[in-house]
Amino acid sequence: MMAEFLTQLANLISGSISAIKILCDQNNTPFPELDAPSFSPNSEAFRSYPEAAEAAKVAAAACLQLAAALVPPTDFVNHELIGVYKPVALRVCLEANVTEILREAGPEGLHANDIAGKCSLEPLKLGRNLRYLAAHHCYREISPNVFTNNRISSAMDTGKSVKDLKANPDSKYENCGFAAVCSHRLDFELKLGAVAWEALNDAEYGFSNEPDKTIFSKGFQTDLPFYQFLEQPSQRYRRHRFGYAMQGAAALEPSEMILKALDWNSLPDSAEVVDVGGGLGTATMPLVQKYPNLTAIIQDLPNVIEEGKKLWITKMPAALAAGRVRFEVHDFLSPQPIKDANVFLVKQILHNWPVGYTTRILRHLREAAQPNTLLVVIENITPYACRIPSGTVDNMTGAVDVKPAPEPLLSNYGGLSGTVYGMDMTMMWCFNAQEFTILQLKEILENTGWQLTRCTLIDARDNFLRSIVAVPI
Repeated sequence: MMAEFLTQLANLISGSISAIKILCDQNNTPFPELDAPSFSPNSEAFRSYPEAAEAAKVAAAACLQLAAALVPPTDFVNHELIGVYKPVALRVCLEANVTEILREAGPEGLHANDIAGKCSLEPLKLGRNLRYLAAHHCYREISPNVFTNNRISSAMDTGKSVKDLKANPDSKYENCGFAAVCSHRLDFELKLGAVAWEALNDAEYGFSNEPDKTIFSKGFQTDLPFYQFLEQPSQRYRRHRFGYAMQGAAALEPSEMILKALDWNSLPDSAEVVDVGGGLGTATMPLVQKYPNLTAIIQDLPNVIEEGKKLWITKMPAALAAGRVRFEVHDFLSPQPIKDANVFLVKQILHNWPVGYTTRILRHLREAAQPNTLLVVIENITPYACRIPSGTVDNMTGAVDVKPAPEPLLSNYGGLSGTVYGMDMTMMWCFNAQEFTILQLKEILENTGWQLTRCTLIDARDNFLRSIVAVPI
C-alpha cells in the first residue's frame, strides 16, 4: 500500500512536469529559472495557461506530500519548530535592504562583510541569516559567504535604490505593494505569534468574540480594535505601510474580476448596485465603465467617502457628474437606508468581523432587501483539508465549484493552500474573525434570511476568492 501511495505521488509529479514542458514548448514560453537574479510578473507567463498553472500546482503539492511521507515524523516536526527562524531571517533581510543591496551588486554577488557594511549590521550574524534563507532557496550562496539574489528573494525588492532607501526610510514601501505586505506581516504576526497560546488559553481573550479582545489586543497591550490602534499618532509608520500593502494587494487583483461576480446583463435597466463598505469605489469602477445603465452607490464612513470622491473626479468625472455614481455616508453595522437596491455588493468585508457582527451586517441588508434583490458577497472560501462527503455541496442550490485536488493529494492541495489559511489565522488573531468555509458561510446566510444560490471562482490565480450570490428566503 505504501509503495503504491509513493508511486502515485511520483507519477503525479512526473506527469505534471511533462505537461508543463509540453505547454511551454508549444507556446514558446520559457519556464522561469529558480536561480534567475530577478523576478517580475512577466517571468510567470507560463501560468497564464490554465493547464500549466494547474500542473505546477499538482506537482508542487505532490512534492510537499512526498516529503511529509519520507521524512521521519520527529524530523518533520522539528523542521516545523525551527521554521520560526525563517520569517525572522526574512524580516532581517527585508528591513536591512539586503535584496536591493544585492541587486545593485549584480550577479557576482557580495560578501557578507560588504553587505553588512552597507546596512550597518554585524557581518557574521547577517551572514548566518542569509545562509539559513539560502538553504530554503531564498537567496543563493554562490561561494563561501558570498550571496546573490535569486527569483524568490527578488520578489521582496522595492525597486528603489539603496541610496534612496537610506535617505527616505519612511517612504520605503510607498508604491511597493508586495514588499509592504511582507513588512507588515513580519512585523505584526511575529509579535502576535509569541503570545497566541497565552491569549487562546486565557478565559477572557480565548473565548472572546469582540474585535477589541483579540490576540492582537494582548500582543500589543491595547484596548483598541486593530484599525483604531493604527489611527494613533504613534502608529503613523505602520498605518502608512498598511495602506501601501492594501493598495498593492488590490492592484494585484484582476480589474475585470468584479465582472465575473454576477451576470450583470441580467439586471434591469437603471439597476442600482449598492457597494456596502465600498471604500473608494475601485471595485465598482469597472462595472460603471462597462454597464452605462447601472448606477453605483458607494457607502462608507465620512473620511473614506471624501477620498473616494476625489478619486472618481480624477478617474471618471463624467460618471460622477451624471449621477451614475453616488457616494453615501453609512456605517454597515447600522440599518441599511436603501430599500430598493437591485444588488447589495459586499466585497471582502465580512472576513474582518466576528460572526456576531457579520450576522448583524447581513441581517440589516436582508431587512432592506426586496424579493428580487441579489446579495453578492466576495470573499476567500477556505477549503477543508478533507474531501467533502458526496451530496454535502451538491445539494446546494446552484453550482458550487469547489474543485478538489487529484488523489492521493489532500483535497486542498496541502501546503500550497497556506495563503488562505494564513489569512484565516490573521483574521482570528487581529479581529476574532475568519475566512469562511463554504458550509460556514451557507449557514450564516441562512440564519440571516439569505439562500446561497451560486459560488463562483472569480480570480484565476487561485482557487479561493469567490463570488457568492444569495437571494432572500
